[in-house]
Amino acid sequence: MNRRILLGSLPALAAPRLLRAQGTIRITDVLGRQVSLPRPARRIVLGQGRHVFAMALLHPDPVSLVVGWADDLRGQNPPDYAALRARFPQADAIPLVGRVQGDGMSVEAVLATRPDVVILSGGGLRRMGEGLPDRLTALGIPVVVIDFFTDPIRDTRRSMAVLGQVLGLEDRAAAFQAFYAERLDRITTRLSGLGEARPKVLVHAHAGGPPCCSSPGKGAFDSMIRFAGGHNIGAEMLPGATGQLPLEYVLATQPAVYVATGGPYAGRGGIPLGPGVPVAEAERELAAVIRRSHLESLSAVKARRAHAIWHGFNDTPAHMVMLEAMARWFHPDRCADLSPAATMADLNTRFLSIPMEGAHWADLQPGAIQ
Repeated sequence: MNRRILLGSLPALAAPRLLRAQGTIRITDVLGRQVSLPRPARRIVLGQGRHVFAMALLHPDPVSLVVGWADDLRGQNPPDYAALRARFPQADAIPLVGRVQGDGMSVEAVLATRPDVVILSGGGLRRMGEGLPDRLTALGIPVVVIDFFTDPIRDTRRSMAVLGQVLGLEDRAAAFQAFYAERLDRITTRLSGLGEARPKVLVHAHAGGPPCCSSPGKGAFDSMIRFAGGHNIGAEMLPGATGQLPLEYVLATQPAVYVATGGPYAGRGGIPLGPGVPVAEAERELAAVIRRSHLESLSAVKARRAHAIWHGFNDTPAHMVMLEAMARWFHPDRCADLSPAATMADLNTRFLSIPMEGAHWADLQPGAIQ
C-alpha cells in the first residue's frame, strides 16, 4: 500500500513523521509575517484553545504539545472540551494563559510556559491585542498567526500549511489540503454557471437565544453562504460582520431557506448541536425555536426548507461539512449527491484524532410545525 494512503487512512495508528532534516523552518504566516523555528515545535501556546482541533487533523496526540491556552474551549464550549478530555484527560493540567472575553493574553503567563511557539488566531487579534505578536517576538518568543474565521475560503489551506510546518508534519498537512480542495471543487463544479440564481437565505445566528433575528452581515459567514450558492439577506441590511435583523424585515423578505445556528445551548433556549447531541433532540429544538421566534409563516418553514447547523463550523477547517450541507439545502437540484455525513466520516477516519461525534446539523421534520 502507498505510504501516503496508509497515513491518510490510519491517523491514530500510523506514527506521523515527527523528525525532519536539520535546518531552520522558515514560515510565512497568514499575515505575511516571516517566522523561523529551529525545529518542529513541541511546546505550543494556543491563543485560541479551539485550535487544538485543527492540530488534531494532523497529530495523533495534539494535547501533548500544548503547554498553555486561552479559556475559550473550557469556558465557552463545555461539550467540545468534554469530547477532548474524554480522549486526552491530561488537558485539565494545561494552564490558562488568557481570556478570550476579557483582558486578553497574559504575557507573563506565556513566558512561564517556556513555549517553542505561540499560535494566534487572525480573527481574534483584536480581542487579544493587535500588538501582541510584536510584543511576544520582542521577548524572543516566535509567533505564528493562522485564521479559519476571517476569510475561511481564502485562508484555510494556507493556515493548515503553516500548522504543518510548525508541527513538522508537512505531508499530513498536504494530504488534508488535497482533501479540502477536492471537497470544495465538488461544490464549485455543481454550482458552475449559477450566476444570480441564488435563493434568499436567512442564517439565524445563535437562534433561540437573543430576540429574532441575529444574522451575519458582510463577513466570514456571508462568504460561506455565497460559496454554497445562497444570497444572505443579512448582507443587504447589515454593514458589519453581524447584527440584528428586525422580525418585520425577515417576514417581508420571505427567504426561501432558513438556517439556524446552534451549539452548546441545551437548557438555554437555543438549538443543541455538537458532541453528545442526538439528532432527534436537535430536530425537536429547531421546531421549538421557529415557533418561539414567530417564524412559522415563512415560506421556507412551510416548504420544510428550514434547517440547523453547528455554529462552530464558522471557525474550523472542517467547515467543508457545512458548505456541503448548505449547498444541498440551497440547490437540491444540483447538489443532492453531496454528502456532508460522508465527508465528516472521512475526516474522522482519515484525519481527526478527536472525532466529530453527535448531531452537527438537523432538518425540520414533517408535522413539526402545527
